[in-house]
Amino acid sequence: MADLNLETPVENTWCPGCGNFSLLNSVKMAFNELVDSGDASPEDFVISSGIGCHAKIFDYVDVNGFYSIHGRVPATLTGVKIGNPNLKAVGFAGDGDAYDEGVSHLVHAARRNVDITMVIHDNRVFALTTGQFTPTTPKGFKGKSTPKGSVEKPINPLHLLLASGASFVARGFSGRLNHLKDLIVKAVRHPGFAAIDVLQPCVTFYNTWDYYRDRVYDLNEEGHDPIDFREAWEKAEENEDKVPIGLFYREERETFEDLILDGKFPTEEKGTQSIDTVLDNYL
Repeated sequence: MADLNLETPVENTWCPGCGNFSLLNSVKMAFNELVDSGDASPEDFVISSGIGCHAKIFDYVDVNGFYSIHGRVPATLTGVKIGNPNLKAVGFAGDGDAYDEGVSHLVHAARRNVDITMVIHDNRVFALTTGQFTPTTPKGFKGKSTPKGSVEKPINPLHLLLASGASFVARGFSGRLNHLKDLIVKAVRHPGFAAIDVLQPCVTFYNTWDYYRDRVYDLNEEGHDPIDFREAWEKAEENEDKVPIGLFYREERETFEDLILDGKFPTEEKGTQSIDTVLDNYL
């Protein structure tokens, strides 16, 4: 069994009890499993995160990566995959980062079927800026920007992903650590755009731990067929008395890299260049 040391010396500053802690553990477990199974080596992983509480995960996982800016993680990782399609590109975004500032990048990465995995920390609140509503916040939520309650109807993120053409759509819960780990492993193995919307409670501004614990269930254990698009759409509408988690939809089709690279490896024709040549242009 692989035992990767993915720890970093960076102090963890998430609030005690934050759902991000178990999400972080699920990611580390998934990376270990992928290395142990031969699907990847530690050097194959490239991660990227945007802006928000979720983004700190970049500091807590010792693999290669890029800090991006608000909403630009899909675009950043698209560039990574075009440059080296053999890498395992895993992006992290919050619900605001993915479904608000970055919704255009998310939709088009899904439509193109870029071979990246997006793990979306959906706590349904802008937590880093102390509690404003996001596109997934339920109507009536009282926060810093909506003291009398939000009047807006939230989006359904799974419907958004399905309608955008994502070829792998799943939902996890940070309270089901092993289940979430399994979803991440499947998403990284999937050849195409994979998105996991993770129900991740914010204990400070929108504590939903008890709400989700009482309602989540694994739809795959109840016989859901992930190749049935219509059934996936209908299951994604369940969000009140019962909240399904698991793999909603999966299909296999050509990836963006397959179509534009046509089997060619972009760096093969470039050769090796010295960094001194690049620096000379600026000195």
